[in-house]
Amino acid sequence: MRTWRVAVIGRTGRGGYGHMLDTVWKFVPNARIVAVADENPEGLKKAAERLGVRATYTDYRKMLREEKPDVVSIAPRWADCHLEMVLAAAEAGASIYLEKPMARTPAECDEMIEACDRARVKLAVAHQMRICPILELARQKLAEGIIGQVLELRGRGKEDKRAGGEDLMVLGTHVFDLMRQFAGDPLWAVARVTAGGEDIRRRDVRDGPEGLGPIAGDSIAAMFAFPGGLTGYFASHRSDDTSGVRWGLDIYGSRGIMTIRAGMDPVVHICRSEKWTEAPWERLRLPGDPPPRDDNQANLALVMDLLEAIEQDREPRSSGRQARWTIEMAMAVYESQRTGGRVYFPLRRRDHPLLS
Repeated sequence: MRTWRVAVIGRTGRGGYGHMLDTVWKFVPNARIVAVADENPEGLKKAAERLGVRATYTDYRKMLREEKPDVVSIAPRWADCHLEMVLAAAEAGASIYLEKPMARTPAECDEMIEACDRARVKLAVAHQMRICPILELARQKLAEGIIGQVLELRGRGKEDKRAGGEDLMVLGTHVFDLMRQFAGDPLWAVARVTAGGEDIRRRDVRDGPEGLGPIAGDSIAAMFAFPGGLTGYFASHRSDDTSGVRWGLDIYGSRGIMTIRAGMDPVVHICRSEKWTEAPWERLRLPGDPPPRDDNQANLALVMDLLEAIEQDREPRSSGRQARWTIEMAMAVYESQRTGGRVYFPLRRRDHPLLS
């Protein structure tokens, strides 16, 4: 069995190590973490202790040159560094496991994918719900007609203190990825973005936190057209409820509803009723009712698939091409608001619409 040499890039105080994109490799039997890089000396010391590695670098480019890893975990949650780190890893000939959101614009996604293609390395993005046993069972049950004909999808962000533009980029990417798993690739979008009850204006555009790039609005309502006449909706509204507990996707069918409360370990419930009421809600469970997935288990499914994709020379199931759709869908929201009409996929405009 091949032993994979893995390096980790973190950035303490500016995205850290994401949702355990560093420690997941400790659970891969044929992987060895050979080095870690972090520009913050104190964060670097803690990461080295946590990962059990001696080779430490404050310059990730030097680490890539000297260690020549097979795979790199680009772990910072902040998106402002993703492009330069992916390009450097690809140039070094390393495949990549990347924290989401993938990038700030479709143009950045394009550049990443092209660089990985040229270098013949694989790129996987940490959309943990893309490989998830309970969602695979949910898709099977939908195909069997458990709620009849699927009529529409309704997704929501966390709608906590980040409601609106920040929620769109941070949690919206997960929701868009969920939508595509059940509905396919979107055809077009139309959306409204407001701030304080009014359509956004130039004065409402600001630099988002966590390196997200430009964001705007405290309320978003978007509609996406999918093949076969299916329609999906996404919303994130600021309100007096900031609990963030209802984020996920609801699927409405002719004979019932399926709800997916999102997370590392999604929870799925089904109401089998033409009225969408009265019938008791049933929780969909896997055979044997296994214990909940934690962050490392959710990541483990993705990194194991990435390693298999390298060996088989195929696209990872959570590839950069899959993840690029989530950024395009987010940018389509702003482009529709900017132009006042439908926006078709793939987007012709590849930079950020709020820069206009």
